[in-house]
Amino acid sequence: MDRITSFLLAGLLCIGVLAPEMEAATKVHVISFGKTISVPWLPGSGAENEKALTLKVRPLIVDGRVKEFVLGSTHEVTDRLFVVRRAFRVNDSLPEESTARWQWQRGGWLLVDRLTGRISVLNLPEFDAFYSVANWYRDYAAYCGVADEGKKSYAIVSQIGRRKPVMKKLLSNEGLKDDAQPDSACLAPSWQRNPVRVSFQLAGGEKQTFAIRGSVVDVVNGEEEEEDEATR
Repeated sequence: MDRITSFLLAGLLCIGVLAPEMEAATKVHVISFGKTISVPWLPGSGAENEKALTLKVRPLIVDGRVKEFVLGSTHEVTDRLFVVRRAFRVNDSLPEESTARWQWQRGGWLLVDRLTGRISVLNLPEFDAFYSVANWYRDYAAYCGVADEGKKSYAIVSQIGRRKPVMKKLLSNEGLKDDAQPDSACLAPSWQRNPVRVSFQLAGGEKQTFAIRGSVVDVVNGEEEEEDEATR
């Protein structure tokens, strides 16, 4: 076999090996949502007399296949990435029961990549699926986290791609009541831009505002807020 023939064969082999990877890399993924449906949700202990609430969930579909169920609206992080909250069913049947008893539950947050079709579970430190409400701005999530078996509440700002939160400030040592309702850790945090700030407020408590500069956090006092409002 001469050198030219060997070179051609090697080239053909490379094309054969790389072609599937090139095809996968250039494949256009179709991401869509199915029809919204209302499902019962038992947020508490699951007692027989517990009143079910309603969740509105919809399937997240990638290339024609249902990958996850989600609830609420999406947040566009970039023109390629978005986040959405997950919903799932858990089997509530006892070991001696022969049939499954499926119950819907709220989960954490998912990161969806439109280019690759990949769905990743986001790690939001101390985000409680029952008590916490996350409000997004850019790639930051602001929410009240719950720790130490519900005895402490924290103001938390997490950033996609970082393991540790950008900010974690103690809001309350009083703890949550036994009859606390869903999403009751605190009011939904509010964002503002130029400068980037986020405000947290417990029900009946004072508002606390923090300035976010990359991974640096500063406490904003009342005088600074008044000055900013006066200059708008």
